[in-house]
Amino acid sequence: MTSKKLRLVFAALAVTVTTPAAAQAAGEMTVHRDPGCGCCGVWAKQVAGQLGRKYKLVDNPARAVLVKRSGVPDALRSCHTTIIDGAVVEGHAPAADIKRFLAARPKGMKGIAVAGMPLGTPGMEAPGRKPDRYSVVAFGAGRQALFAKH
Repeated sequence: MTSKKLRLVFAALAVTVTTPAAAQAAGEMTVHRDPGCGCCGVWAKQVAGQLGRKYKLVDNPARAVLVKRSGVPDALRSCHTTIIDGAVVEGHAPAADIKRFLAARPKGMKGIAVAGMPLGTPGMEAPGRKPDRYSVVAFGAGRQALFAKH
């Protein structure tokens, strides 16, 4: 192999090693929702579009089991749970916060959550109504940390 080809191989390898796994594996997001919940599909379509991903919407009557198994604290539960690149996103989290979480992968944190269904979050917009203030909370292994405020 020539030295020029070797340099190209090493350069390609360096890019692969230094690129975050989330950027390398931009796969489909799977959105598990309470059966029949309408806002979940609106959120999924908006966020998937902003993230440049495809999504699968699953009506999951056993979603509570998934939520518990995923480590979502009871106080942070919402109407849908999304699995994206191995991370858990509970509720109506904005795409920008999801992007930031996937890029940073904070140590010890499994995912982010927006508790409940705050008015004005993605999928919960109400024209003419003032949006609620809400927090995005990172969670994992028995701990929580504020990730963003809106």
